[in-house]
Amino acid sequence: MLSFIKVPPTTYVLHYQNGKIRHEGAGLSFFYWAPTSTIIAVPLASADVPFVFQETTSDFQSVAIQGQLTYRVAEPKRLASLLDLTVGRPSATYYQDGSGDRTKLPERLVHVLQTLTRAIAQRLTLRDILVSSDLLVAEALAGLRSSDAVATLGLEILSLSITSVKPTPETARALEAEAREGLLRRADEAIYARRNSAVEQERLIKESELNTEIAVEEKKRQIRETQMAAEIAVEQKRADVRKIQMATEIAVEQQRSQLINSRVENERKDADSRAYALTETLKPLRDLDWKTLMALGGKGADPKAMIAIAFQEMAENAQKIGELNVSPDLLKSLIGTAGE
Repeated sequence: MLSFIKVPPTTYVLHYQNGKIRHEGAGLSFFYWAPTSTIIAVPLASADVPFVFQETTSDFQSVAIQGQLTYRVAEPKRLASLLDLTVGRPSATYYQDGSGDRTKLPERLVHVLQTLTRAIAQRLTLRDILVSSDLLVAEALAGLRSSDAVATLGLEILSLSITSVKPTPETARALEAEAREGLLRRADEAIYARRNSAVEQERLIKESELNTEIAVEEKKRQIRETQMAAEIAVEQKRADVRKIQMATEIAVEQQRSQLINSRVENERKDADSRAYALTETLKPLRDLDWKTLMALGGKGADPKAMIAIAFQEMAENAQKIGELNVSPDLLKSLIGTAGE
C-alpha cells in the first residue's frame, strides 16, 4: 500500500525500508510503501518539562522544589538509536505517534535532575535552600549539561528554572512566625531608634541653644570686661591726673611752706636783730633806778605819772607819815585830770 507522509520542520524523520534509510531529514514529505517501511519521527522543537521534587535538607527538613526544564534534541539519529520513536499508522497527510518510548525521555531527564537537586539540597539547611534558588539553578543546570546520560541521549539543555522552594505548611508557619516576630522586633527597634534619634536631635538642639546662650553670655562678659577695662583705664588716668595734681599741690605747698619758713626765719632773724639792738640800747639803763629814769625824763614827763609816782612814794613810806590831808580841790583836780 502506497502512503504519503509530511512532517513539520521541527520534526526529524527517518524512513527505513528493508533495513536501509531511504529518506532522512527535517520537514520532509514523501511517498513510501507502508508494508515494508518503518517511519521514525524525532521532535526537534524545544520541550518544557515541569517537575516537583520532595527533598530533605541537611537539617532533616522537607522542602518541595518546583520548576521547569527546557530541552531540545540536538542529535536525532543518536536518540533514535536509543529510544523507540517509531510512529504508528500515518494518516493521509500527517503521522500519528504510536510509540511508548516517547514519554520516557522527559522522565529520564527528570530523574537525572532530581538526583542532582537531591545532592544539592542535602548540603544546605532549610533556611539556606529557601533563599538559594539561584544556586540550585546554577549547579543543577551545570550538572545536566555535563551529565553523561544527557549527552548519550543527544539532548541539549536549554534552560532550567526554579519557580518555588517551599517547606511543609507547619514549618512554613513557624518560619513565618519567626520572621514576623523578627520583623516586629526590627520595627520596634526602628521605633526605638527613631525615638532615640529624636531624643538625640533634641539633645543636640538643646546643646546648640545652650552653646548659643554660652556664646552670647561670653560676648556679654567680654563686652563688660572691655567696658570695665575702659573704665579702669579712665579711672587710672583720672588717678594719674589726681596724683599729678596732688604732687603739684604738694610741691606748691612745699614751696609755700618753704616760703613761709623762710619768711618766719627772716622775721625771727629781724626780731632777734631788733631785740638784740634794743637789748644793747637798754643795757646801760638796766641797772638804773626807775626814779632816776623818771627824773631823767625832765619836762617831757607826764604829770599824771609824776603824781602816781608821788603817791607810790607816799605809800611806800606810809609808816613814816602820820597824817595826810588831801583837799577836795586837789582830789577834784586829780580826778578831772584823770578823766581828761
